Amino acid sequence: MKVLIITYYWPPAGGPGVQRWLKFVKYLREFDIEPVLYIPENPTYPLHDESLVSEIDEEITILKHPIFEPYSFARFFSRKETKTISKGIISDTERQSWIQKVLLYIRGNFFIPDARKFWVTPSVKYLEKYISNHKIQTIITTGPPHSVHLIGEKLKKQTGVKWLADFRDPWTTIGYQSKLKLTKSSQQKHKNLEKEVLDTANHIIVTSFRTQEEFREITNTNVSVITNGYDIEKVESDVLDSIFTISHIGSLLSGRNPKKLWKALFELTHEYPDFADVFRLQLVGAVSEDVLMSIKEAGLSDFLIVKGYVAHAEAIKIQRSSQVLVLIEIDSEDTRCIIPGKLFEYMVSQRPILALGPKDADVSRLLKETNAGTFFEYHEYEEIKNQILDYFKSFQEGELASQVLDIKKYSRRELTRKLADLIKTL
Repeated sequence: MKVLIITYYWPPAGGPGVQRWLKFVKYLREFDIEPVLYIPENPTYPLHDESLVSEIDEEITILKHPIFEPYSFARFFSRKETKTISKGIISDTERQSWIQKVLLYIRGNFFIPDARKFWVTPSVKYLEKYISNHKIQTIITTGPPHSVHLIGEKLKKQTGVKWLADFRDPWTTIGYQSKLKLTKSSQQKHKNLEKEVLDTANHIIVTSFRTQEEFREITNTNVSVITNGYDIEKVESDVLDSIFTISHIGSLLSGRNPKKLWKALFELTHEYPDFADVFRLQLVGAVSEDVLMSIKEAGLSDFLIVKGYVAHAEAIKIQRSSQVLVLIEIDSEDTRCIIPGKLFEYMVSQRPILALGPKDADVSRLLKETNAGTFFEYHEYEEIKNQILDYFKSFQEGELASQVLDIKKYSRRELTRKLADLIKTL
């Protein structure tokens, strides 16, 4: 059974959005489904990871078609600001430069649903012929960018194919939507497009339970949860750091800035000299200037290691060697639904997880279910501080470890099995 998968992000693009479908494609054939990929020929990826290219099966058919992206023109105004925005790193309003404010207004109100919208019409024209010539009966779109779903909507209407829409993130309720300086008219256009997509698709996949609840209030289309997951990956070394490394892997946007955590860490360095001797705060990935400034203002400059973006294999190695892994989500009701892909990689690394986010977050539910770590709200200063101290004491005694339970169902193979079953029932 052939299935056409339409995605913007594909290796050599880096980041978690790539890995979800890279892994699905890796295992789909085991369940009698032949994936055919459709990707842009000349994309503008904010992150690159050449190591992921080696994971692509050479026998998979990959179709490519050119895309026009306005980010190339935006660079004439400010290459730095354009690249930052394309990564999703948006400063707090009071710290935005006038260039960033202008670029955000243009991005939010002139490119709806997003700056990849110009790929929709040529893709539909190209894929209509391919679907007809190769008798494709099922297509899958994955977003963001949510303009990819518009390709699926038009193809279903024009060819009659079965269509499954995969939402790696929400659409109108995603955290950065409020920072795009949308007019009321633009906000309504987003909602209208979201509603059209949800109502037209044969089935919808989301990555979290709260997004499932949210979409069920908007549409009568069936909505299933298939979370992100982990794959068994070999790295050169699993040797733990000899120092007390607390590491965050992934992007730290301006909103992911738990000042109470930075304060707790600083207080521990002053109250416990042995803690200060071995503690390091390690940030791996893109980090906003707002977050870096807060960490430095908290007095942690001497303990900070900023590695920037690294290849996926290197990120896995760092996860497994760190003493404690930090997971931070924006403190907002809109982000309760976010379950980052790195959570599952954190779990399988067997290192304790210290997670911070909004009340009743889906992440909290999964941590309890798997016994993989602890979850706190941003304001829980004393609780955060005490938990870090407990982890440190276990580290000193050589007993710091994670006893994760029942995570096999989150393996990429098992998740692909669930996806394959869904595809066959469309």
